Amino acid sequence: MRIGLQLLFGYILVAILACYLVFTIFLKEVKPTVRRVTEGMLIDTSALLATIVSQELKTLENIKNSPFGQAFKNIDKTPIQANIDGIIKTQMAYRVYITDKRGIVIFDSANLDEGKDYSRWNDVYLTLRGKYGARTTKDNPDDPTSSVMYVASPIYINGELAGVLSVSKPNQTMSLIIDKGEQRILFGGAILISVALLIGIFIIWWINRAINVLLNYAKQVSNREDTTLPKLASPELKLLANALENMRLKLDGKDYIEKYVHTLAHELKSPLSSIRAATEILQDSNDKLRQNPTKIEKINETQARFLTNIDQQTERMTILIERMLQLVRLESRVGLHFQLVNMRELIEQVVENKIIEAQSLEIELKTYQIDDTNIMGDKFLLTQALSNILSNALDFTPREGTIEISTMVADEYYMIEIKDTGTGIPEYAINRIYERFYSLPRLNKGKSSGLGLSFVKEVIVIHHGKIVIENRSDRQGTRVMLMIKIASS
Repeated sequence: MRIGLQLLFGYILVAILACYLVFTIFLKEVKPTVRRVTEGMLIDTSALLATIVSQELKTLENIKNSPFGQAFKNIDKTPIQANIDGIIKTQMAYRVYITDKRGIVIFDSANLDEGKDYSRWNDVYLTLRGKYGARTTKDNPDDPTSSVMYVASPIYINGELAGVLSVSKPNQTMSLIIDKGEQRILFGGAILISVALLIGIFIIWWINRAINVLLNYAKQVSNREDTTLPKLASPELKLLANALENMRLKLDGKDYIEKYVHTLAHELKSPLSSIRAATEILQDSNDKLRQNPTKIEKINETQARFLTNIDQQTERMTILIERMLQLVRLESRVGLHFQLVNMRELIEQVVENKIIEAQSLEIELKTYQIDDTNIMGDKFLLTQALSNILSNALDFTPREGTIEISTMVADEYYMIEIKDTGTGIPEYAINRIYERFYSLPRLNKGKSSGLGLSFVKEVIVIHHGKIVIENRSDRQGTRVMLMIKIASS
């Protein structure tokens, strides 16, 4: 199972378990809390009514005909219309009964139990003995919802205990309030759980996305694809990404050295073979000269031809090694110096340096619309890159051909376009032009090092730009577009 799903399931399980425990405990506390509050109100009510009775009557014998008794007789004649948070109350829910000091009921507001002996009920029994008297009793033993809460207070007349006044309230009247409260708690809990789950899903999605970014980065590195270090918000993930990047750089450095040693050895074989062959021929010619001094003129011409070959191959090896070292320094970002560069001055200087070579090859070098724009860049590298492109154009353009250079600024890029009327790029070579040591036959020069375009591409990448090389569609020749980001640094 994927780590994202594991985290999600784990989070959901913990969230549901925590919410279940919290709400179970909370709901269990709702009913006791409401009943404790109700019990407190019953205590206050019974104490108040007991005090009123003790002040109105000298004895409890006339309780039913007293104003107190008549009040309870007429209390339901005027209905109550109270809306308590959506619960409609229409009549009094209290029941009041009074017993004498023996525990015999002498008054019952519900007219149910007058004359009965309540002396054994806890509310009466405890109150007659000077204690707090209360009880909860089911009206119907088989119905758990029929329980009634009773709270009693003593009645004193002339300083002596005359009886007990009990106030009762059915627990069922509190159930509506309790049920409504539980519904709100459950509804709020459902919303809370939903929000918590959404937040958890978002956090886990974010973590999973960051992990996938790192995973894709690791896959690209393992596949030797060009990639950049992803940007991550979490400090921990940043450390992991930097660790992967450091590992990639170390591995790239190892592969880089192995690859360059292999390719350099391969490329140096050809000029070294030519030098060795020329040396052997010169040695053979020297032996013949000793045997037959009369052939000295012809042997000197042979020597001159092979000496030229040695010189050319030595120069090729020198250029190859210099280009390779230059490319190594460039790719390792050593010695870069970014500064404000005026591109018009740079282009004019490169073109001026190539004018004599172009004239010697009878090629016309033209410039159009050179924008006077400053960019942040390495002047030396940009000069070398543009010079390499122009050298390629000169090598592949026949005599009486034309090379045109123009610029424009668009979308934060300074664009340099170089068009020639040369031979163009063969179809088989289009996908290999940036490959190191890959070189095509040239019109005006021998085989090159094959590192020029690799160097140019690396320079453009350092300047956060792009390079496009393609055959011209309108006529024979090649079109090169160098796009350098103006704000590169």
